[in-house]
Amino acid sequence: MSDKVLLNEGKVAQGGNTFNQVESCEIGPTSTRQRREDAFQIRRNAALFQKNLTLPGHPCNGDENLFVNKIGNFSKGLPHNHLGEVDLNAYNDMIRALSTGSPDDFEFIPLGGVTKLASPQTAYAFEMVGPDTHHISMIPAPAFSSAWSAGEMTELYWLALTRDVPFAKYNTDPLTLAAAGELSGFSDFRGPKVNGVVTTDTLFRGDTPGDLTGPYISQFLWKDIPYGATTIVQRYRTTAAGVDHMTSYEDWLNTQNGFPSSTPNQFDPTPRYIRNGRDLGEWCHRDFTFQGFLGACLILLSYGPAALSPSNPYLRSATQNGRSTFGAPHILDFVARATRAADMAAWYQKWLVHRRLRPEEFGGRVHNQLTGTANYPINQELLDSQAIADVYSKFGTYLLPQAYAEGCPTHPSYPAGHACVAGAGATMLKAFFKESFVIPNPVVASTDGLSLLPYSGPALTVGGELNKLASNIGLGRNTAGVHYRSDGEGLKVGEAVAIGILQDYRKTYNENFSGFSFTKFDGTKIVI
Repeated sequence: MSDKVLLNEGKVAQGGNTFNQVESCEIGPTSTRQRREDAFQIRRNAALFQKNLTLPGHPCNGDENLFVNKIGNFSKGLPHNHLGEVDLNAYNDMIRALSTGSPDDFEFIPLGGVTKLASPQTAYAFEMVGPDTHHISMIPAPAFSSAWSAGEMTELYWLALTRDVPFAKYNTDPLTLAAAGELSGFSDFRGPKVNGVVTTDTLFRGDTPGDLTGPYISQFLWKDIPYGATTIVQRYRTTAAGVDHMTSYEDWLNTQNGFPSSTPNQFDPTPRYIRNGRDLGEWCHRDFTFQGFLGACLILLSYGPAALSPSNPYLRSATQNGRSTFGAPHILDFVARATRAADMAAWYQKWLVHRRLRPEEFGGRVHNQLTGTANYPINQELLDSQAIADVYSKFGTYLLPQAYAEGCPTHPSYPAGHACVAGAGATMLKAFFKESFVIPNPVVASTDGLSLLPYSGPALTVGGELNKLASNIGLGRNTAGVHYRSDGEGLKVGEAVAIGILQDYRKTYNENFSGFSFTKFDGTKIVI
C-alpha cells in the first residue's frame, strides 16, 4: 500500500495519520480541487480533439478478393500445398479470428509447423495518448500483378546480389552499376532518381530530405554513443559474407509451413561498423524497437544546448534548465513511448487492413512461374529482369535469397514495423532538436568496417541525418529480403503517431512555449 491514500473528500491518510487538506503545506497557483478539474479538462479536451478528427478510409489493393488461392496475401506459418499456396480452410480460420477479434478464435487457427503467428491481437489494443491506431490511414500496397510490384521485387533481387558490396564502392562495382541501370528502365520503379535515372548515388536509398546527401548510412549509426558512465562504440556483430538462405525450394517450402531453416546463421567473428547491406540488415535483425533513436538522442544531447530546438523555453531562461519538461528525461521518454504506439499502429494495418504477402512468398511465386509448375499473373518486367537471371545462375532457383536463416517474421509485410517505429522516433527527435544544426566531425566507415574515416563533403545536418536514420532503419530490412520499398510508407504512419502525441501534450506545459516546429518527411513544415 502506498504511503498516501485518498480516503474521502478532504481527508488523506499518510504514514498512518489522517489529516484534513486544509492542513496541507501545498503552495501554487491553484487549489487541489481546481487542479483536479484542470487535469480532467486537459485530458478530456485531448480525447475530444482526437475523437473529432475526420474518420479516414482504409483502402487495400484488392488482391485478397481477386485471387481465390490467396497468392497475393501473407500466409507464412499456416499449412501450404507443394506450390506454397495456403490451405484455404486455414486461411479462412485466420480471417475469421481477425474479423471477430475473439481471443478464443485465434487459438483455433491451424498452423503448418511449430512457428507461431506474431501477435495479431496487438491490432485491437488501445493507446491512451495520441491517435487511435484505427484512426491512421495509408495508401494501398502495390497490387501483386502491377508494374510497381515488379520494380520493387527486382530491386530486392538486386539487393540480395549486392549485400556484400560496400556502400563506398557503389560507384564502381559492376553489380551496383548493373542494378542502377536495370532499375532505371522499369516503367514504375519509385526509388529516388536524378533526372529520371537511378544512379549509384541514389541506389537503394530513401527519398526523404537529406537521404541523398553524404554517405548511405546516417551518422547516428556510426558515431560513438555516450551511454551514462561509458561509451558505446558502434561496431556490431554481423553475419558472414556470402552466406544466404532459403535458396533451395525444399527449404523455402518448409519455412512457409512454419518449420525452422536447415541452414543456420553464420557470424563474422569480428564486430564491424555498418559498411554494406548485409551489415545493415543484421543490425535491423537484432535491434530493439527504439534502439537507433535512443542512440541518436544520446548523441544529440551530448552536443549541448546549441543542438536543441530554438523553441525550447529553457534556452531563454537566465535561471533554469529543463528536466522532465524539455530536458533529457522528457525527450528520452517521448522517443520510447512514440515508438511503441507506432508499432501498434503498424500491427493494425498489417493484420486488419492489408495482409500483404512477404517478398520471400513472392519469390516462391516467381520460381513456380518460371519453372512452369504454376501460372500466376506476374508482371513480365520482373520475369524478364537481369536480376532474376543472375540469381538463378548463382543459386539454381528463382527464389529470393534471404539474409536471415528464418526469413521473414510471421506477420504481414505492409507496412514495415521498423518503418513505423523509425517514423515516430525521428519525428520526436526533430521536434526537440535543431534540424539545421550541423553534425560535428562527420565520419564514414572504411570498406572493411573496421574503422571510421573523416567524411568530407556537403554539411550533414541533424534534420537530414535523422531522416536518413529513419530510412536506414525503415528500409534496412529490405537488404535482408524481408520487406519491399513501399513498406517504408510506415514512416508516415509513425510520423502521424508522433504528431498526435505531441498535439495531446501541447497544452500540458507551464513554460512559455511557442510550440513544436519541424519538417515532415514530405518536406513540409508543421507547427504544433
